[in-house]
Amino acid sequence: MGLHEFAWGGIYIGPLFIYALLALGLTLVLRLLLQTTPFGRWIWHEALFDCALFVLILCGITWALSGTP
Repeated sequence: MGLHEFAWGGIYIGPLFIYALLALGLTLVLRLLLQTTPFGRWIWHEALFDCALFVLILCGITWALSGTP
């Protein structure tokens, strides 16, 4: 995929925006899975955990799709 802009209807969209939307969806799915398992009760500060999980997933997506080794 690479780190280049996408043109959609004459509007340029940066790749980080698309990666962030993908990371947000994955974060929501992982949080729902964690809430249904017993591991969800071990989370101390839910907002901090959600933010950290989002950042980790966003970094992983950006690294995996950037095309650099």
